Amino acid sequence: MINKEMAIQIWAQALTLIKNRVNSQSFKSWFEPIIPVDLSSNKLTLQVPSQFFVDWLEEHYYSLINEVLTQVVGKEQYVIYSIAPEGSSDDAGSNDQDFQTKHFIDTKIVPNQPTSSNITIKNKQFINPSLNARYTFDKYIKGESNQFARAAALAVANNPGGTSFNPLVIYGGVGLGKTHLVHAIGNHVLLSGKTSRVLYVSSEKFTVDFVEAIQKDNISEFSNFYRNIDLLIVDDIQFFAGKEKTQDIFFHTFNALHQLGKQIVLSSDRPPKDLQGLNDRLTSRFQWGLTADIQPPDLETRIAILQKKSSDDGIELGHEVVEFIASNITSNIRELEGCLISLLARASLENRKIDLELAYNVVRSLVGEVRSQITIEEIQRVVAKYFGIPDDLLRAKTRKQEVVIARQIAMYLSKELTNSSLKTIGLHFGGRDHSTVIHAYQTVEDSIHLDQKQKDAVQQLKNTLQHGVRR
Repeated sequence: MINKEMAIQIWAQALTLIKNRVNSQSFKSWFEPIIPVDLSSNKLTLQVPSQFFVDWLEEHYYSLINEVLTQVVGKEQYVIYSIAPEGSSDDAGSNDQDFQTKHFIDTKIVPNQPTSSNITIKNKQFINPSLNARYTFDKYIKGESNQFARAAALAVANNPGGTSFNPLVIYGGVGLGKTHLVHAIGNHVLLSGKTSRVLYVSSEKFTVDFVEAIQKDNISEFSNFYRNIDLLIVDDIQFFAGKEKTQDIFFHTFNALHQLGKQIVLSSDRPPKDLQGLNDRLTSRFQWGLTADIQPPDLETRIAILQKKSSDDGIELGHEVVEFIASNITSNIRELEGCLISLLARASLENRKIDLELAYNVVRSLVGEVRSQITIEEIQRVVAKYFGIPDDLLRAKTRKQEVVIARQIAMYLSKELTNSSLKTIGLHFGGRDHSTVIHAYQTVEDSIHLDQKQKDAVQQLKNTLQHGVRR
């Protein structure tokens, strides 16, 4: 407790100095959320909300923090950032915890420390699973594009080696969440106590380890280590292509683990049958279990991912901002997260709030041409004004003819001018079903071919909306 009190005192003095060195927005965004949790010798442990915080502090405030702490303490101070698990208390950082439930990042590298991920002590081998503790099932947003892969991964995590999903191969394009999902399996198994012999390794790391084993003439030790793993997770197996000796050793490793009932989880950018440059005997084994794909996330899933990510990072985003980003960043989750980081960075550096205009500028800088800045709320406002009715009637249950026509046109324009899904559009109109949106769209589509007055009205509304967002 004394150590924590000292940490609080030191950090309070440091904050007083830092506050005079940065603008108010940066101080509020990057320093107020930090919680001092421990002081041990010359190491100060600071708890932060996320890994993103660590990366940002390291890149932008490393020198400032070290300079200020040296001034307060009178000597150079080591800083350790701790990322507390979700739902932990403020003093969570003061207790020793398993590194799988608390992730530590030391800001100074102490020389001559062992770099091997696996250390032998008194003939007992400690296996560093090399898992990212942030990648859990709780933080993996489920959607139509990934629900099958997630369900399969959870089944394996609950019963490793005990299902027919062995191996489990998860494939999909870049940035769709494959790595998150395979890490989630490993973390779940470790935290449930089913086994401690879990290892995540990239195909590149496996290859490098194998080459090193050849050079040091200890292939037997290499093989024995991998064959004693209970859950082996290998990421990006497509990079085994063309590496004949590596494929050969992995083939025998795979066979040995499978025969012992150990669980194997693999990820790839394509299904096993489409992998080029791999031995047929290896690809055939990859198809023994279950192959599950992850598709690009739909709009609702992208929105949910942004909301979850921003919440985890302590960022408040309005619904319009979230939907605008999700409508324009469509290819993968990694780009969504990159956009969010850029948005927060711009807001912090320019000392301004995150609004639709800032989101527009950030998205345009990332993807070039922005598809649309028109929102469903704006469409409702413009259509209601055109027909001379309150816009809340468009969301009400009234069946008055003039309101029905206006509502149908607003739904039509929402589908035409935004990237929102039918479900999202329906929710904006009083929680109506997607079939209602389809009916409205078809009704307006038919009428503009038959009724010139209706056609002119729709075209005028389109022009008004599109002119309003022209840059």
